[in-house]
Amino acid sequence: MTLALDDNTYNQLLTKFQPKIIENEEEYEQARHLLINLISKQDRLPEETAMVKLMATIIKDFDARQPQPEPASPQEVLLHLMSANNMKQADLVGKNGSKGVVSEIVNGKRSISKAQGKILGEIFNVSPGVFM
Repeated sequence: MTLALDDNTYNQLLTKFQPKIIENEEEYEQARHLLINLISKQDRLPEETAMVKLMATIIKDFDARQPQPEPASPQEVLLHLMSANNMKQADLVGKNGSKGVVSEIVNGKRSISKAQGKILGEIFNVSPGVFM
C-alpha cells in the first residue's frame, strides 16, 4: 500500500535537501549524513520516508559507479594476515612445510596447496578458500 504524499511537505523537503546525482566523496558524505539523520528520526513522516528511499537510491548509484578493487591474491591475503597477527615466516615453519617451502609461498614463488590452505585457515581462523 502506497501512502499519498503531501505535495507541499515533500516539496519543502526537496527544496531543503536538494538531492542530486553524487559526483564526489564530499557530496557522498553529505548525502550519507542526511540519510542517517532521516533514518534515525522518530515518527518519520511519509514524505521523509520517501526522501530516505530517494537518498538511498542516489547513494547506491554512486557506490555502483566506484571502481572495485582487484581481489587479493592468496599470497597477499597471507601476508596481510601475518602482518595483522604479528607473525613471521618462522611462525609457519613446521605447521605448513619446511623453511624453504614457507619462504617460497610467502614470496609468491609457490602456490598454496589445498592442504596448506586448510592449515592456514585454522591458524588464522579464516576460510581456507581465501588461500585458493
